[in-house]
Amino acid sequence: MAFVTVNWLSILLAAVAAWLFGAGYYTAMSRPWLAAMGKTLEQCKAEEAAKSGLARYAPFILALVGEVIMAWALYGILVHLKTFTLRAGLISAALIWFGFVLTTTTVNNAFAGRKPMLTAIDSAGWLGALLIIGAIVGAMGR
Repeated sequence: MAFVTVNWLSILLAAVAAWLFGAGYYTAMSRPWLAAMGKTLEQCKAEEAAKSGLARYAPFILALVGEVIMAWALYGILVHLKTFTLRAGLISAALIWFGFVLTTTTVNNAFAGRKPMLTAIDSAGWLGALLIIGAIVGAMGR
């Protein structure tokens, strides 16, 4: 994939939209997510207070960088499929989520002994993010 022909605007818009979705999703799911993590709000606040300035923002920055990479990778898949449509973007995103994200999250959380609800919450969040990325990248095309 030649970098000069990449629609970087679609990739960046998709990543930012997915990142904003994640912010809203985890805000709405904060109580069940905390329960699935086995933590209280007070514990999380204490952990945040103990972090330095950059360490507080690192997870948010990593999430955005990860979503840019996801959008770029999905764009590359659509280039190889030679099809840029909303439908192709959504189907590709759903298959990537099911084949790679859901499976990886499930295995990692199982080995870490985490609650199944954490896998459900996190996997649903990534499904939403990937569908948004797929819709935007697919619809905006090359």
